[in-house]
Amino acid sequence: MLNQARLLAATALLLIGGVGFAHAADGPSDAEIAHIAYTAGAIDAAAARQALAKSHNAQVLSFAEVMLRDHDAVNEKALALVKKLGVTPADNAVSKSLSTQAAEATARLAKLDGAAFDQAYADNEVAYHTAVNAALKTTLIPSADNRELKSLLEAGLALFGEHQMHAEQLAGQLK
Repeated sequence: MLNQARLLAATALLLIGGVGFAHAADGPSDAEIAHIAYTAGAIDAAAARQALAKSHNAQVLSFAEVMLRDHDAVNEKALALVKKLGVTPADNAVSKSLSTQAAEATARLAKLDGAAFDQAYADNEVAYHTAVNAALKTTLIPSADNRELKSLLEAGLALFGEHQMHAEQLAGQLK
């Protein structure tokens, strides 16, 4: 649990502005934002797939199904938007770090079973959505130049705020 907390704290720092951009004025380009947002969504969809494969808890499975459905849907909209705008998402330090940290979290969760897995997955979802929502509010949305991208990010923030509350409820119920 302590290693997971360190990972999530590092993710939050990176998302909130520690890598290459500290303030919206110095923020990422729209192409970088698109890649960060897509990467974050893909990471949570992958975590949901892992939960669907490992958990036997009806509440966890239901939550994971919602995460998979919603993150896949948002990422489909994001891909359609970047295609429409002719933007090529740009890999960057944040998206690379997210991918590395997600691989570590996946490996750590893979070693757990039963209630230990369920609790760790729920706790991870709380921390992950907290970090992503903070990054959307403080860096990604303020840095987005394209109106349609900004609108998609704002819609994502509203949805992911609901995800965070759902994850908090689930984590509390599992304790």
